[in-house]
Amino acid sequence: MSRVISLDGPGKTRNHHRRTIAEALRLLTQKPQLDEEARDLAALIVFCLHGIADTVDQTIGAWEKRDYWMKAERFREEWRWLDPLADELSTVIYRGMWDQLPVILARLMPYFSDVKVKKMTRDPALWHGAYQKLVEEG
Repeated sequence: MSRVISLDGPGKTRNHHRRTIAEALRLLTQKPQLDEEARDLAALIVFCLHGIADTVDQTIGAWEKRDYWMKAERFREEWRWLDPLADELSTVIYRGMWDQLPVILARLMPYFSDVKVKKMTRDPALWHGAYQKLVEEG
């Protein structure tokens, strides 16, 4: 029996989420006021941050299984900011504290500044209804 090799590994998924967040941040910074689309974009960012956190856990688990403890710990430290910011953004959305949104977005931006967005590649259908979905799951 041969090994099963996944072409959609955690790194590829993580990069997909990072690109989505970078585009959402760009769109949010161009919004003059908070509207339904802005709420959907903020909720999409929360979903993507949770998706990234899942891939980080997968990667760390794989490295720890192979006894790459130091590599796993460095990777864990590199992504330690992820859960606290995802929780803060979720709290802003759940409690409707939209005046705090720009502060959190500003704190998120440095983590995605290396993702260059020359052209928007994500379809608006991706974030349409994300706010309602997040509130229902919450």
